Amino acid sequence: MITRTTGATEAAPLPAVAFDATYGHSVAELMSFSAPNDPPADFDEVWQTVRNDALGVDPAPEIGPWRQESGAGGPVEVADMHLRSWTGVRLRGWLVRSAGTVRRALVIGHGYGGRAEPDLSIPAGCLSLQVVARGLPGSEVAGIGITGATHVLSGITSFITYSHTGAVADQWVATSVLRDLAPGVPIGYQGGSFGGGIGALAAAFEDRWDALQVTVPSFGNHPLRLGLRCTGSGEAVRGYAATHPGVLAVLRYVDAATAATRVRVPVLCVAAAADPSVPPPGQFAIATSFAGPTWLHVLPAGHAEWPGSAEVQAEAAGHVADFWAYPEGSVWPR
Repeated sequence: MITRTTGATEAAPLPAVAFDATYGHSVAELMSFSAPNDPPADFDEVWQTVRNDALGVDPAPEIGPWRQESGAGGPVEVADMHLRSWTGVRLRGWLVRSAGTVRRALVIGHGYGGRAEPDLSIPAGCLSLQVVARGLPGSEVAGIGITGATHVLSGITSFITYSHTGAVADQWVATSVLRDLAPGVPIGYQGGSFGGGIGALAAAFEDRWDALQVTVPSFGNHPLRLGLRCTGSGEAVRGYAATHPGVLAVLRYVDAATAATRVRVPVLCVAAAADPSVPPPGQFAIATSFAGPTWLHVLPAGHAEWPGSAEVQAEAAGHVADFWAYPEGSVWPR
């Protein structure tokens, strides 16, 4: 339910990209994309089973000593950590907290570029937990690929073994850790690209989050995505589906646009009008499907640089800061 729209009204030209990264659609046309109209009848049931298992996990977090580092907004404290997640995997991550009393907690996801170090750009008065996605460098798991193109196919023959199902469960376990570390503090989720799609999937069944912020989110409307060439992980899935058409039966359960129809908390979705890595039709299919009040901020392009991109990214970062300062109010027109 888009309640506020800001940002670009047209795409930025991307001459370095070998194909049309708008996929032939204007921003106005992108607004017409939505979730698939035939989700699995047991979508909620199968996900709730995984969530119940994830809530029963004892994360046994191992937290190292705090050290001070310099973030964009001033000094922050960082602690290395490891935790146990769903199916017994061990994840590497970091706790990052800004100065002052903790008023907000955030689970922060990341893209398929992985996470070699923590994101220090967190809101004032925030405690964040940032884990490396299962299988990627730092959280290696046997049988899961360590690159985007291999991770996205790992376990894809079954919903229960698929890497993305585990990645969603990891966000729920991380939330349990944050809740114990900062009891009574509101918890939200923030993530981009791979982390944006995973966040939307997790938010569909996470009643401990009060708000969600996703940027250029992936995995929206898989039936649509399978027909769109891209330079991101979706191309590996598209190639696999060409010889294994039955994989759509699994992908329908890990569709971030379908999940968005279950998300009723305030959302800031930053989507791109042009994007060679995550096709904009899939991004907007997610953005238009959130069931709660949603602020859509449109970037001229995503996963790319162009003249003026630094200023555009700085503006988007300012909107994200505004959102976390007051999620409930920021989603309405001003």
